Amino acid sequence: MPGGNFDDPTELLAPLDRPTEVLEPVTVDLGKAPEQPKGPSLLRSSSMMAVANLASRVTGFLRQIALVAVLSFGLVNSSYTIANTLPNIVYEFLIGGVLTSVMIPLLVRAQKEDPDGGEAYTRRLVTMAGAALLVATLVAVLAAGPLVSLYMGSQTTATANPELATAFAVLLLPEIFFYGIGALLGAILNSKGRFGAFAWAPVLNNVVMFGVLVVYVLVPGDISVDPVRMGDTKLLVLGIGTTLGIAVQALVLLPAIKRAGVSLKPLWGWDPRLSSAGGLALWVVAYVLVGQAGLIVTTRVATAADPGAYAIYSNAWLLLQVPYGVLGVSLLTALMPRMSRAAAENRFDDVVSDLSLGSRLSTVFLVPISALLTFFGTEVGLALFSLGAGNAGGGAAKLGTALAWSAFGLLPYAITLLQLRVFYAMTDSRTPTLIMLVIVVVKIPLLLLSPVLLAPENVVLGLVAANSLSFVVGAVLGQFVIARRLGHVRSREVLSTLWRTVAASLIGGGIAWLVGWAIEGGTPTSGGTAWVVLVVALVVATPITLLAMKLLKVRELAPLWRRLPF
Repeated sequence: MPGGNFDDPTELLAPLDRPTEVLEPVTVDLGKAPEQPKGPSLLRSSSMMAVANLASRVTGFLRQIALVAVLSFGLVNSSYTIANTLPNIVYEFLIGGVLTSVMIPLLVRAQKEDPDGGEAYTRRLVTMAGAALLVATLVAVLAAGPLVSLYMGSQTTATANPELATAFAVLLLPEIFFYGIGALLGAILNSKGRFGAFAWAPVLNNVVMFGVLVVYVLVPGDISVDPVRMGDTKLLVLGIGTTLGIAVQALVLLPAIKRAGVSLKPLWGWDPRLSSAGGLALWVVAYVLVGQAGLIVTTRVATAADPGAYAIYSNAWLLLQVPYGVLGVSLLTALMPRMSRAAAENRFDDVVSDLSLGSRLSTVFLVPISALLTFFGTEVGLALFSLGAGNAGGGAAKLGTALAWSAFGLLPYAITLLQLRVFYAMTDSRTPTLIMLVIVVVKIPLLLLSPVLLAPENVVLGLVAANSLSFVVGAVLGQFVIARRLGHVRSREVLSTLWRTVAASLIGGGIAWLVGWAIEGGTPTSGGTAWVVLVVALVVATPITLLAMKLLKVRELAPLWRRLPF
């Protein structure tokens, strides 16, 4: 959860409360200076959101640390995580990119073509989508039991408790409505160049969750597992409190919508262009369903292997998304309206330029982080999750090891989502679904092989590695398909940046690992030692990596070189 003064967040938000001009696409030719954009630059927009996304990801991860400290990685946490995965699917696949990406191009076109600036279209879209979300949420709550059984089976074992997961699901599935409404409101704001409120809203959700966890700890007793009681006070606090946080996250966007001059007064009636939205939405639904095939296999394999395996898998993936959320989400949110406008005006060279720019910036910033997570994953797990009950049964160390096994998938994941934005900018939601289908077809056999090739306690390592490897395939496939569609994608310059950045990151991370090995004697033993190693690693790896990138002529960091003394 993705220039200027970073000391005052209100200063960063202020420019987002004013209407912005249409952003001109960035065309990057590092041999000559690009023309100055007429509106807020990509760097400025993404930097503003990066601050908000950093706050969101940091507070979100602190919330997860607190949750693990309270629940550990055991049966209750896995049951809660699986139940919360059901509505979170909406976040990852809809709010996290798909629905927002589909709606932004449609909203931008309506604002550009309609005499009323797209007001009637927006009202009809929100009315129809809101009604559909309400119906879908009610159906999901009524089907909570079958949904949980689909993901984890129906038999209570030492590693799974479907009854507890179902009880949590009844309380958590109403999040679907608020996630969907939040996605729509965020798409409307982003289509108008207003990114701040949507980027900061998750922070408020995390604050609410901190309060919920405090209340949970203060309530006496434990959650009953045998039998599971729906009226259990702790269960109600955790379930209802989590849903309340998502509701607040959506509703806090309403003041920003009002400031943007957008009317949400219900307007029934059919706009022919809603048929296009419906057609795109059907492919979005297919995208979600295809993705769920992989998730269902993941949860079933994880819950059959180890009581805490799915909680470890989920938290490792969440931690891996922190750097992506700070940079990737910020960059993609800023690029999406630009690419949508360029595609609407048939300026496909500008779309390719933004794709190349986004891929290279993602490479420069995410590859060094991936290298450090690979070298020091175990230390990260111990440092962050060894508090309270978090390291019971070695859970924190297992999570860190899982992080190290999956870190190589961070950049392919970011590039895959960037590529999907290109198709959505061209109002093509069919191709992303087909790409997701290939990703899942690659992933499922690898998931099923994990318990065959690995011991039960190590199955989670196979699951995270399979997930990351599938996105490597997705990134390669996406680049090939876009090249076929648009004629060229400037892959050579992306690969040039990639090998230089990988080489520099391995040099910096490898030297830092040797220093860390000397400090801890080869094996991390405690959270305190892990923190020392991580701090030393950052101090050692950062300047060495930057120097290596300069010597290898990573041109995307040219503005940084001009500010450094070497």
